[in-house]
Amino acid sequence: MAEADDVDYTLHLEPDNVLLLAWDPGVSIEAGNARAAVDAVNEFAAGSRYPLLVRMANASHLSRAARDVFIEPCAASRIALLGENPVDRILVDYQLAAQPAPCPTRFFTSEAEAMTWLLEPEQQAIDPHQGRAVE
Repeated sequence: MAEADDVDYTLHLEPDNVLLLAWDPGVSIEAGNARAAVDAVNEFAAGSRYPLLVRMANASHLSRAARDVFIEPCAASRIALLGENPVDRILVDYQLAAQPAPCPTRFFTSEAEAMTWLLEPEQQAIDPHQGRAVE
């Protein structure tokens, strides 16, 4: 697991080679902790690309500066954003409408569905209209 004492997320590799980034419930995602998370993903990947599952349930805020960080390409080959409620979905829908994701990105409320999508062959997961898909 790659994490430091002062971060508000955890990062580890799941058994099926999916990186899991789990934000702490209620976290306010600002530029600083967004940059730390992206840097941790890139460092962990060490030049490889991995599907990335992001547990973002009940994040309290996603700042404009954090959104700017999240549109930068990173070690994720595709990103499944896992939320629990309509507020999570609104945050994701707003982000993806305002700024396209750097790789295929999709919102889920089911972890099983998110993992299935993450593990699909690349060509099946890409939306032909945008290069990404949003449920």
